Amino acid sequence: MMWAYLIFAAVIATPLVIEATRKKMTDKTRVDAPGQFARLSDGVTHYQWTGPENGPVAVCIHGLTTPSFVWRGIAQGLAQIGFRVLTYDLYGRGYSDRPKGTQDIAFFRRQLSELLDHERVDDDITVIGYSMGGTIAAAFAAAEAVAIRQVVLLAPAGMSNLSATLFRRMMTLPVVGTWLMLEFYPNILRRGIAAERKQPGASQRIASLQEQELNWRGYIPSVAASLRGALKSDLQPAHKTLHTEGVPVLAVWGRNDDVIPIAAADRLVEWNPDVQTIILEDAGHGLAHTHVKQVLDHIHAFTHQSG
Repeated sequence: MMWAYLIFAAVIATPLVIEATRKKMTDKTRVDAPGQFARLSDGVTHYQWTGPENGPVAVCIHGLTTPSFVWRGIAQGLAQIGFRVLTYDLYGRGYSDRPKGTQDIAFFRRQLSELLDHERVDDDITVIGYSMGGTIAAAFAAAEAVAIRQVVLLAPAGMSNLSATLFRRMMTLPVVGTWLMLEFYPNILRRGIAAERKQPGASQRIASLQEQELNWRGYIPSVAASLRGALKSDLQPAHKTLHTEGVPVLAVWGRNDDVIPIAAADRLVEWNPDVQTIILEDAGHGLAHTHVKQVLDHIHAFTHQSG
């Protein structure tokens, strides 16, 4: 019986020990990072500017698992058409700090608001959100509608329940969910990355960088905190506000997206009948880096329409 207890204890302890031995994000590990850093109320935020200093500002918000490097191609393309592009790492990802606790919409809105204050940006903002970043973009734009020029959503979350299976629901539970994430999520993420690598146009460099996130302490707990926080938020009021306030919204979806079901596009139209919907027939969830040219073409056309 004692051996059974010891084996059980070892099983429970193993993912916790592995997490504790992962590299910690510190000022020293950030020495060679590109871009700049802002010390905000919840921690250090890593950010970069791309494009002309006098261009209209476009803020790009990445998703649940892939930090701001996912925007590399789109940021460069937006800069070429005149935007001054701000990309940044959400807390828990990339070179930003990994604060513990709740990661709900209010948490991420506060990070963005403080970063924009830090950079003295307060008007005529184009907000671009990818996946979970779409929930943050919509909520932020709805709260700051007078400062928003337009909103672009790429495979946005917030229109459907991502935690439909029993296992996914368990992963969103406090304590137990974090343990399950530490134990099982690395393989889940690696399988997803491997599948995405096979997509036409997929960036092998982005896939490698995404997998390296698993080496950092606090990354998996942050993903877990967002699953039970930001990704469980009701975005209907935010999208209805964008409609009421007349904020132009473009939503680009991938027909073959196995993360955000294409049915979410219809739900968004129900909430905001004025949304401009584009469906890329051969795209999956990784369209922000697998279909850069097509996405840029649609953003360019949308900008001229709404401008």
